[in-house]
Amino acid sequence: MARLLPFNIAVVSTVFLFVCTKSVCCNNGRRVGDALDTEFSGFSVPLEHSFEVDDVAKFRVRGALLLKAGREPGVLLNQNQLSEEDRTKLKEVAAVDGLYRIQVPRVFLLADRQTERQMEGYLTAFVRACAMVESHLSDSITLHTDVSGYLIGVSIVTLPGACRGTEVEDEVDLEVFNTTLHVMPPVNATGPGTAWFIERMEQESEKKSKNPQEQKSFFAKYWMYIVPLVLFLMMSGAQDQSGGGGGGDRRAEGRAQQHTGRCTSRVCLTLGPCVYLAVN
Repeated sequence: MARLLPFNIAVVSTVFLFVCTKSVCCNNGRRVGDALDTEFSGFSVPLEHSFEVDDVAKFRVRGALLLKAGREPGVLLNQNQLSEEDRTKLKEVAAVDGLYRIQVPRVFLLADRQTERQMEGYLTAFVRACAMVESHLSDSITLHTDVSGYLIGVSIVTLPGACRGTEVEDEVDLEVFNTTLHVMPPVNATGPGTAWFIERMEQESEKKSKNPQEQKSFFAKYWMYIVPLVLFLMMSGAQDQSGGGGGGDRRAEGRAQQHTGRCTSRVCLTLGPCVYLAVN
């Protein structure tokens, strides 16, 4: 059966008058008969619940979410008391380990944006009915929104959250809801790839600060071996050039070209099996 959201201000006023005579706003410290702030007098969204022995959901009104006027999300919860019939039924559902369900329509939680988008179905959450009974109707409801304030999820937990088999004899403890309401917008988190990269860079920076020797270049590490070797080769080449004469130069050049296959300098010296040095 289709449900019409009570967005008309006159209807809201009527519903609120009925709610305030039988409810306590436990999540914000309001008492029965307290005047409602004008900033919360715009629109309301129904909060419904269902608990059936046959586990077939039949939702009925539990209370109303009153939306704050303005561009910032703000929600006030007003709830009805459980009737004697509902208290008895809830205990029966808890005895057979049934479920307690809640649902809210998918709407904007901003009163100024109610006309921008039509309702698109309902969001549902549930807990075990025995947990609801043993907590004496103490629960926490969280409304999850996207960046625009549109309702995308709902969750409910009881306090405490586990069923321990504790019997609730006094039905007066199951009369008034003790609810904490949260509105949870999305949170921007650091991507896993970026976090890993930053951690890796920090580790490498810390490692280099502990081992400054690793930051030196190849020449800085082995200059004491390279410089004497170069000087020795230069001196050896000069001696060969002065002692060999013109013919010796041509013979040395020919031998160097035979070794390298591409040496065009006047003198080519062999440095081991693979390295050659040409001296003009």
